[in-house]
Amino acid sequence: MENRTTNILIFACQYCSYAAADLAGSERRRYPANTSIIRLPCTGRVDESHLLAAFENGADGVMVAGCLEGTCHFLTGNFRARARVQRVTGILENIGLNGKRLRMYNLSAGQGANFANFVTEFVELIDTLGSSPVNITRAKAPEFEIV
Repeated sequence: MENRTTNILIFACQYCSYAAADLAGSERRRYPANTSIIRLPCTGRVDESHLLAAFENGADGVMVAGCLEGTCHFLTGNFRARARVQRVTGILENIGLNGKRLRMYNLSAGQGANFANFVTEFVELIDTLGSSPVNITRAKAPEFEIV
């Protein structure tokens, strides 16, 4: 069994899901601490390259958390984000990283409890999958000394 904790990256819409995360904190809701949140003006700003770069840079799992469908402050941003998440999920499957490592959730600003539950559920899923194959390969790679 490995002694490494999983790294989870969350791309969160500032109006809804980031506000839900803030509410979860204000309500002292517990969720795993091995998460990092990147606040975005809208999840529609998340590009496929951002999602793939997260895995390349060591994330074991990536969440995209946006507004409830139909309530996006930028009208269709969360729909664009969902389409991108679906495309990257397919890419992850094709390269052997398991598409379950990427998920999209929709929340309103008043759903702090749901935010904490979604994060907890996702972290548990990633813990069962283990470290990303990218991180496993990196750990096995020899280190080179610069002379």
